[in-house]
Amino acid sequence: MSEHQGKALRYVVTATLPSQEVFEAYVKWLTDEGHAQAVIDGGASNAEVIVLDGDGFRVQTSYTFADREAYAGYEATAAPALRADGVARFGGVAGVAFSRTLGPVVFSLGGA
Repeated sequence: MSEHQGKALRYVVTATLPSQEVFEAYVKWLTDEGHAQAVIDGGASNAEVIVLDGDGFRVQTSYTFADREAYAGYEATAAPALRADGVARFGGVAGVAFSRTLGPVVFSLGGA
C-alpha cells in the first residue's frame, strides 16, 4: 500500500485563455453555469476557481476528492461528459490550452 493511498486527492485544471472575452465566458461556465458544481456532484468534495496573477488570462480550478477511489468514480462517470462539454465550448478557440495535474494532499493547515 502506497503511503499516500487513502488520502484526499487534489485534481487541478489550469486553463490559459487568449482574451478577456474567452476568459469571462470560461469563468462563467465554471461558476454561474454549473461546471464546478457538476464536478462536485460527480464526486469531488469541494471546488475552488482561482484567477492567476501575471500576464495573460489564466484560471486554475482545484477540486478535492476524498481519495483515489472517489476520483476514479468521477473519471468513470461524470468526467467524460463534462470534458466533452468543455471541448465543445472552448476546444475550437485558438489560443486555449488546458493542463491537468493530480496528486495526494499530504498536508493541509487552516481553512480557506
